Amino acid sequence: MTDLVLSGGLLVDGTGAPARLADVAISGGHVSAVGSVGPATRTIDVSGRVVAPGFVDLHSHSDVTLLSNPSAPSKVRQGVTTEVVGNCGLGTFPFGGSVGELRGAVSFLDRDPAVAWDWTDFVGYVAALSAAGPAVNVAALVAHIPLRLASGGDLVRLRGLLADALAAGAAGASTGLAYAPLHDVGEDELVAIGETVAAADRLFAWHLRDYADELLPSVEQAVRVAERTGCRTQISHLVGVGRRNWGKVKLALDRVDEALNRGIDVGVDIYPYLAGSTVLAQLLPDLDDHPLEWSDITLATGVPDELVGRTIADLDGDGADVVRTLVAAHPTATMIAGGRSADDLLAVLTHPAAVVGSDGFALDAAGPTGEGLTHPRSYGCYPRLLTDYVGAGRSTLEQAIAKCTSLPARRIGLTDRGAVAEGYAADLVVLDLERLADRSTYVTPHAYPEGVELVIVNGSVVVHNEDHASTPAGVVLRLKQDRRQSWHE
Repeated sequence: MTDLVLSGGLLVDGTGAPARLADVAISGGHVSAVGSVGPATRTIDVSGRVVAPGFVDLHSHSDVTLLSNPSAPSKVRQGVTTEVVGNCGLGTFPFGGSVGELRGAVSFLDRDPAVAWDWTDFVGYVAALSAAGPAVNVAALVAHIPLRLASGGDLVRLRGLLADALAAGAAGASTGLAYAPLHDVGEDELVAIGETVAAADRLFAWHLRDYADELLPSVEQAVRVAERTGCRTQISHLVGVGRRNWGKVKLALDRVDEALNRGIDVGVDIYPYLAGSTVLAQLLPDLDDHPLEWSDITLATGVPDELVGRTIADLDGDGADVVRTLVAAHPTATMIAGGRSADDLLAVLTHPAAVVGSDGFALDAAGPTGEGLTHPRSYGCYPRLLTDYVGAGRSTLEQAIAKCTSLPARRIGLTDRGAVAEGYAADLVVLDLERLADRSTYVTPHAYPEGVELVIVNGSVVVHNEDHASTPAGVVLRLKQDRRQSWHE
């Protein structure tokens, strides 16, 4: 007897194939049949709704927030069923020295001080996350900042620490060249990471050195390292920062196309918003060299309440001096930075090498991670994409869902997720397109979307009619060594 049948829905299977009416049967945590199905213990009528694979968030920063609340409300309620953490060089392992030093260096991740970091390596982090019982599946990249701190910059030790984590099942590595202490990292260190990642056939994700005036040289560096090492490379959140740099994203995409034509495996990802968010300290290295629009920089978290929501332009004094003073007094302060081009965003979203990644967190609106101002992408990335960027010549529903499911799954190496097909893991989302809406804004970000009616993770119903059950349905995914492209928990 089948465990569950979703009956009467419009299936968008994640592959980009045309939508079709089809029932979906689930047994033992997997899709057991599509189309013609037999009797089931439970049947849910989803007529008039879209059935799709659960969204695979290739670019997440939920490393610590999943331990604060493993039910992952802000992500699962928008249809995310798999998160890839450890992006932008920001991660929680390995470390062998002061955990306080690491927490300070990756403070952007550290949204709940009550979470104890009592592991030292990838295996320990996996054990802690598994014990917490996440509602979503999680894969982890090895981040460059903790690698640098743990190795002291010694490349032999860095390679060894990275290789150990990859051998234990980490999904790849990431760098974040705009963050301290990586500002001055030489290309030899990036090549060392790329070679180690390539040897394990994993992914190397890049937060580029610069997304403003030096965007094109930064893209060229990522491509150059990919060509030298043969590693699969992902350029994270490809944007052009500052109005003077509008249009450069299209030139950057030309560089990506040139690389692909030479057989270099380079992809990009983006989220459907015209503002980003990161630590305020990221502005420091270029304060005197690159002019900024201070009205585009809004203070978010880590500052006194009276400053939350105010722009740098709102405050008295020269903007650069204001930023320096704020960072000195509040080193963990974060910002929301606008001033991006709608044309650039659309160019990335519609590029064949692009996938969607939220760059957000699994947050709990009612918990400690729901405090302060945050970027709305953590709550509404995928509903926003499907409502604002489908149709009107931008994208078909099938193309947009593929960029959220099968394509990111393939980038990270998942071969049994990201599509609705027999034998695949039963990670599914049911959407009411008539009601689908992103309700999170820059002013009131902690708001869940509407129209995400059903979310299923590994065959377990986690969201039904927008009621969220705290079900530990997810697993921590680790890449096997004997079959490089298959995954296990």
